[in-house]
Amino acid sequence: MIHAHILSAALASLPLAAAPEFPRVQVIPQPDDRASFQVDGVEKLAYLYPARYIRPYWFPLIGPAGRPVTRISHPRDPNSHSHHKSIWVAHAQVNDLDFWSDGTKTRIAHQEIVAYEDGARDASMSVRNRWLDPAGRAILSEKRTARLRPLAGGEVEVDIEISLAPAAGAVTFGKTPFGFLGVRVAKTMGVLDGGGRILNSDGSIDEKGVLWMRACWVDYAGPIAPGESNGLTLMDHPSNPRHPTYFHVRDDGWMGASFCYAEGYALEPEKTLTLRYRLYAHRGGLAAEAIDARWKAFAAE
Repeated sequence: MIHAHILSAALASLPLAAAPEFPRVQVIPQPDDRASFQVDGVEKLAYLYPARYIRPYWFPLIGPAGRPVTRISHPRDPNSHSHHKSIWVAHAQVNDLDFWSDGTKTRIAHQEIVAYEDGARDASMSVRNRWLDPAGRAILSEKRTARLRPLAGGEVEVDIEISLAPAAGAVTFGKTPFGFLGVRVAKTMGVLDGGGRILNSDGSIDEKGVLWMRACWVDYAGPIAPGESNGLTLMDHPSNPRHPTYFHVRDDGWMGASFCYAEGYALEPEKTLTLRYRLYAHRGGLAAEAIDARWKAFAAE
């Protein structure tokens, strides 16, 4: 009979099989339909998709200072901006239905998890959603993927790809400045509430220079902790139709990529609209040249 302590010692000395590079970036499923994107066990991003929500969204996104660089709701008008959920996907004119605002009885409903992918350098989560009219009928089918990649100094990149297809008949996205990707930054990063700064790829500054302008990217940067600033860049990929997109950006701390700002977009049955964006959470108020170098790397992918 082999004693337990002898067996334990023997097992402890057995060599482990060669393992692949450790996945230091992971997506960890959590209770209440929440997924945590973690780097070395520390959360950097979370995706929330409970069935009771009007639409899924990402919160928080943690910047290099270890604090969220996004927030939920408008700091001065939270009731009429309850749909401002940190980082979200929506559109205000889909076959004349409003999927952007709250209280319209439309919903973007989580359908299923497609895949979690962990890795040594990045991790991703893919899901399927259905855009439902007030009667619960599907208007759009959506596949959504978010990929988080850690960078040096606590900076991170988050790639968001959305693919939309009609669920029943043609779909028209009407002319509107609201949609598809919205971002609300931390209150202290805002121009009005924290003395932050807005910068776009043409070098224009703040709302007066950036609002309704086409750009490859827009950056929002400002104080995030005592004596420390962080920034968040929203990038438009050149493979997107209508690139460079119009941006809807305000001094009160919100920015969005406005795909249908100038005109509507018709999506025929069996066709797909795919859009790619990148969020870059970084230190300080970076110069345009530094951000543009990051955008060029994104554009080359």
